[in-house]
Amino acid sequence: MAFDYKKEYREFYLPKKRPELITVPPMNFAAVRGKGDPNEEDGAYKQAVGLLYGAAYTIKMSKHLEHRIEGYFDFVVPPLEGLWWQRGVRGVDYSHKEEFEWISMIRLPEFVTEEEFLWAKGEAAAKKKADFSGVEFFTYEEGLCVQCMHVGPYDDEPATVGAMDAFAGEQGYVADMSDMGGLNGSRFHHEIYLSDVRKCRPENLKTVIRHPVRRA
Repeated sequence: MAFDYKKEYREFYLPKKRPELITVPPMNFAAVRGKGDPNEEDGAYKQAVGLLYGAAYTIKMSKHLEHRIEGYFDFVVPPLEGLWWQRGVRGVDYSHKEEFEWISMIRLPEFVTEEEFLWAKGEAAAKKKADFSGVEFFTYEEGLCVQCMHVGPYDDEPATVGAMDAFAGEQGYVADMSDMGGLNGSRFHHEIYLSDVRKCRPENLKTVIRHPVRRA
């Protein structure tokens, strides 16, 4: 049975539809940085997603290749995630998607070292005849956050974010997001996509929304 991060770590991927506090440990990701509207046809975001899945599935399917990764175990490729920000804005302004900056990412199994990640990039680039140089090994530690399951269209997320902010305030916390950077140590609006937008009706989309917080 393939290891499924969503099932084994339900606290990170399957929260309730009401806000909750959670402490998120360091995790390693395959990541691509970019700018612009994620809905743009054939835009940078959609190209980045394709590269991420190319790298992730190269690692998963390495069990069929001569190359052997030490400690390998079969796994379900974890869901796509995204860190989002806009310069000069704390949080996100959904009315100006063209100003988004983002880090799109997929969690890596613990056995994937930076060395093995470089191998996977090279293997994927050769197989797909594409440039994987923008795909990076990215370690991210979020720490204390408020998170909630959002069900519905992405454009309806502000209502869920409002409930998260209210809950954080009741618990004595405030949002602690950066307004610039994209560097390790920065903290951003975080989304985890549990639904395939190509196959799911907008009203049924499931997205984990996570915001870093600090004591007020």
